[in-house]
Amino acid sequence: MNSGIERVFRTKRKCLPLGRQTHMVGILNLTPDSFSDGGQYFDLNQAIEHFHKMVSEGASIIDIGGESTRPGHVPISVEEEIKRVLPFIEKIREETDCLISVDTSKSEVAEASLKAGADIINDIWGAQGDPVMASIIAKYDAACILMHNNEHKVNEEGQLIQDVKRFLKHSLDIVQKAGVSPESICFDPGLGFGKSYEDNWEIMRNLDAFNVLNKPLLLGASRKSMIAKLLNLEDPKDRLSGTLATTALAAIHNVDFVRVHDVLENNQCAKVINHCTHYEKN
Repeated sequence: MNSGIERVFRTKRKCLPLGRQTHMVGILNLTPDSFSDGGQYFDLNQAIEHFHKMVSEGASIIDIGGESTRPGHVPISVEEEIKRVLPFIEKIREETDCLISVDTSKSEVAEASLKAGADIINDIWGAQGDPVMASIIAKYDAACILMHNNEHKVNEEGQLIQDVKRFLKHSLDIVQKAGVSPESICFDPGLGFGKSYEDNWEIMRNLDAFNVLNKPLLLGASRKSMIAKLLNLEDPKDRLSGTLATTALAAIHNVDFVRVHDVLENNQCAKVINHCTHYEKN
């Protein structure tokens, strides 16, 4: 695991070391309609309380979102999305130095969030949906998570992994040309976005294939329908055991970040795997 060169995921606020642990990215939806916890943290005070709870449970990053991206979601305006996320960022930034990621594909929301103190933009369209997104990320010297997404394409058998890598390489070209720091870029293969049930599991079986991209990888399987269908679980809150299995697999395959609802349990799971696979004698 130790090549002698310290790898990091760089943000202006702090750098996160890579290769030694699986970092937890806690999910905080400031929405009334997200698939798992919609409405639960729509209240500012409840959201702040949950933010601090996830940090205390081991989250390295908290990923906040003002617009649901679940299947069948109703799009909202830029103004409404800013109205949901900005007061929270302004308030929580005074209370913590934990890294804040904003899940948005709108450059206007990204700029308002970064001005208010956010550190990372998590774009479900990999900076390919909004032509200004990459330049906004670069302007504020921010970090980014670039996700694969292709809602309208039917993936051909045997081509999925190559298609995902091709998309992410294109996203990389876009943000690097805009001036985003190479150490501030993370990839997400986009489980559940433009993919069938089998596509999602094909990605899970081929996590090592993304190592050739030479960027940190984030996996977002928490409570998703791929787990629900496999285990026949309708309630998202019943999907913890399945989620823990995906986190364990991610840790075994050296995935750097997992985006999860249940930080404590997933962090404990990853720590056990990390201790076994990354342990070095003194």
